[in-house]
Amino acid sequence: MYLGGSPRASLSILAGAKAVAAMKGRDFITPDDVREVVFHALRHRILLTPEKEMEGSAPEEIIKSILDKIEVPR
Repeated sequence: MYLGGSPRASLSILAGAKAVAAMKGRDFITPDDVREVVFHALRHRILLTPEKEMEGSAPEEIIKSILDKIEVPR
């Protein structure tokens, strides 16, 4: 990966997760709400190195690999 999300990206994820929670009738967010919006908020902010592009990697794969490494509290 060459470039990732900025602090503004994290604010977008938070706002999106709050919107998802509100649409579901909750006044709090859950890890699932974050997972629901994180691809939309980060997909266009991930710039891959030429090597990764030639390997056929996609921003979605990078985001998923990062999410898979994060332990979610339950």
